[in-house]
Amino acid sequence: MEYTVEVYKLDKRKKAGERLFAKVDVESADRMVLEFRCALDYPESKGFRYTIHETYVTRRNLMDGTEFTERYDTPSYCSPSSETYWSM
Repeated sequence: MEYTVEVYKLDKRKKAGERLFAKVDVESADRMVLEFRCALDYPESKGFRYTIHETYVTRRNLMDGTEFTERYDTPSYCSPSSETYWSM
């Protein structure tokens, strides 16, 4: 299974209060091991926060109903599963 880890760092200069520090694609068989490793590498005590996503998700094409896989962070206007993609 392939996962994507997004690491954020506290930053008072940003409006949201944090900034994207790293975005890493990882091949891992066990999500729990990956979470343990991230907790060691990016501790909350130093101002880090991380989220783990499955890199590829299955979606359905809006026009013909076939299923396809795409990255979780694909913008809606680039995805055949959204109406915005087909209205351009």
